[in-house]
Amino acid sequence: MATTPDDETGREDARLSPALIATLVAVPVAVIALFITFAAVKSSNRPDADPIPVESYSLAQGEGADQCPAFIKALPDTLGDFTDKSVDGTTVRWTQADSEPIVLRCGVTRPAELAPTSSLQVIDPVQWFMTDTIEDRGQVYVCVDHRPYIAMWIPVGAGNAPLTDVSNLIARTLTRAPLDFGK
Repeated sequence: MATTPDDETGREDARLSPALIATLVAVPVAVIALFITFAAVKSSNRPDADPIPVESYSLAQGEGADQCPAFIKALPDTLGDFTDKSVDGTTVRWTQADSEPIVLRCGVTRPAELAPTSSLQVIDPVQWFMTDTIEDRGQVYVCVDHRPYIAMWIPVGAGNAPLTDVSNLIARTLTRAPLDFGK
């Protein structure tokens, strides 16, 4: 009688049952479906659904607020790669596909956190105070050496052009003022 390799080792026929095959196929498919669902839920709950901090900043009374309409009118239609400028009172937005908008608000109140020890960013003679950093989303900058105060939300990936363009316009059109550290 001829022997087969299975007979020599004492093993029985090593065929896989249909239930085991179905399980081996279903588990990886379920894992892939879970990852796809997680990615879809995460993208529908993107952080940009949360409000942009600049939108909640209080507006100041006086302090050059009367200059806001002319300043807003002088703002360019595009900032870097951001286009579609829209104006809603003292708030201006520029949009770009697949990005949060750049948001500028004219006439906001002095940042309460501004102190003599605060770090300032100087961009084409304008001094900006950085507030409200949201990781992986963006940064708020407030111009603190001109009046009225100008706040800008710069989303991640927007680059330097928007702040540079607005800084140049601020330097040309708004009144220079000393830093105010509060009382």
